[in-house]
Amino acid sequence: MDYNLDLYRVFLAVAKAGSFSRAAEALFITQPAVSHSIRQLEEKLGGPLFFRTSRGAKLTVEGEVLLRYIGQAFQLIAEAEHRLTEMHQMLSGVVHIGANDTLCKHVLLPYLEAFHKEYPDVKLHVTNRTSQETIKLLKEGAIDFGIVNLPVDDAQLSIRRWKPLHDIFVAGARYSHLQGQTMTPAELAAYPIILLERDSSMRKYADRYFQAHQVRITPEFELGSLDLLIQFAKTGLGISCVTGQFAAEELASGELFELRLEPAIPPRHIGIVTLKDVPLSFAAQTMLELCLQS
Repeated sequence: MDYNLDLYRVFLAVAKAGSFSRAAEALFITQPAVSHSIRQLEEKLGGPLFFRTSRGAKLTVEGEVLLRYIGQAFQLIAEAEHRLTEMHQMLSGVVHIGANDTLCKHVLLPYLEAFHKEYPDVKLHVTNRTSQETIKLLKEGAIDFGIVNLPVDDAQLSIRRWKPLHDIFVAGARYSHLQGQTMTPAELAAYPIILLERDSSMRKYADRYFQAHQVRITPEFELGSLDLLIQFAKTGLGISCVTGQFAAEELASGELFELRLEPAIPPRHIGIVTLKDVPLSFAAQTMLELCLQS
């Protein structure tokens, strides 16, 4: 059914004013225009909605029924407009973001803190998943955008390259005799190596690096998190491949040192992914722009 909200707006004005002339004044239109709109609506709905009395216009039984629903409908419209205004003024809303644990902790967290400080009334919801799972959530509409490890090749996505990551090999005091030395990939492979699990983006990148230099790596340990890689290296269980930025504290304190690898592992990048041709909410767009500012 084709709904003409203007007709219902006139109906509501007459019902509230109890008079065609007073309704015309309230709507800043002529009384004949009010009468014409009511006739149109009555023809559309199949019966009279008002009858005239010496005191003005009174609702019929059918008009009373219509008023209950139309009043609620316009109230909902007003509430919707109010909520949208609040969202545009960043007084409400929610932003859904996907990122793995490491990127959330070491990259995204400062932006979440800054956003929350600036817009405390907007809720932030972060879902921790791998990069592949984050992309799946994005396609399902469960998140607004995702922070993922690149490269990503997907025609459905808009991909913004964001920050570089530098993967390095680190060791603790047990391997202090290697500090300051320059090693080749083949020389490094002779030591106990600790890597992330095979399905991780970082592991795949490291594997491609060694394959490019015709070196086969058999890890001593395959772990599920960066924190474990750091802890295992600190305790001397082997030499861990970690992202340098995420082990900055341990490197600065001297608990770990970086092994000089020649050639060094090329930098990789993390990116921000959104769905093509799907507009973001005002809050999500604001959060995205905050991230992209640096």
